[in-house]
Amino acid sequence: MNGLLAIVGIIAIVLLLVGGFNSALNFLLWVGIILLILAVLGWVFGRSRGSRI
Repeated sequence: MNGLLAIVGIIAIVLLLVGGFNSALNFLLWVGIILLILAVLGWVFGRSRGSRI
């Protein structure tokens, strides 16, 4: 699960950079932000679930 979250986080950062450098690909900025938020939420929920066990 952590590997998947790392991959999603890396993709989100790449999309943020590409979206920020090229205004024609502005929608990638929003996709990157959404993926980054999902990766952070998944990491937080994964950590909280792991601490209960």
